[in-house]
Amino acid sequence: MSPRRRRREPGAIDAPSPALRAMLMNGLSLAPAGANVVMQLSRLSVGHGVAKSRVDSGALTRHPIKRTRTTLGYILVALLGDDEDRAFVRREVNRQHQKVYSLADDAVTYSAFDPDLQLWVAACMYQGALEAVTFVYGSQSSATLDELYSCCARFATTLQVSPAQWPENREAFDTYWRTSLELIAMDDVTRSYLRDVISLSFLPKVLRIGFGPLHEFVTAGFLPEVFRQELGIAWSDALQRRFDALTRVAAVTHRVLPRRVREFPLNLVWWDTRRRLRLDRPFV
Repeated sequence: MSPRRRRREPGAIDAPSPALRAMLMNGLSLAPAGANVVMQLSRLSVGHGVAKSRVDSGALTRHPIKRTRTTLGYILVALLGDDEDRAFVRREVNRQHQKVYSLADDAVTYSAFDPDLQLWVAACMYQGALEAVTFVYGSQSSATLDELYSCCARFATTLQVSPAQWPENREAFDTYWRTSLELIAMDDVTRSYLRDVISLSFLPKVLRIGFGPLHEFVTAGFLPEVFRQELGIAWSDALQRRFDALTRVAAVTHRVLPRRVREFPLNLVWWDTRRRLRLDRPFV
């Protein structure tokens, strides 16, 4: 297959400012990722759609490296890519999403093409990006937060969510978020699936034992209390103090690392994603 022809017209790439790009392109931003997965799957329709998906090729528990690559690639294309990049990724993701829908005898109805569910997932991803930026770099100006919010709209609009459905500004988003928290719910299907994810039970034993407890602790620490309660995770002031100390040390250490080290593994995923887009190779 011949490489995809790239068009580079003036103004075609609506990329974030260099300052925001530097904040987004940091490997430590993956620390809240486990918590963000929990948040996304805390709507029954999303949780069942993932836990009971018949698309084994993209399942995190079966193909963790591939799923991580495609998820991070999607995030980076949404944030850093141009319209052509996002159109390519949209086609690739839609090809997989065609197979994600509930059957007549399923207890929960779901479809990967439901724009309301996609809006919820994108809203969680925005919250994750906001958490990552403030966790590593501290409080930001209103201008930076507005730019971040504008960029993160593409988490939603890269798929089936129309620009009009994305809340107009951060204040409107806060209203949407508070209302949406009333809709979160888990059952045994999603709760069991998420507990396996945060304990890394799908990894080889040596990795599960070595990293599972830390991943559980960090995931719980980044979760808002309402999600912890739904998942059945106990938290305390002592655990919060330990979590705060850990994240402070991690953030300070991260900021003094060389740029290429700070950006890993996102820089590697972005290079691979751009290569796939340039050569028209499968993304998902």
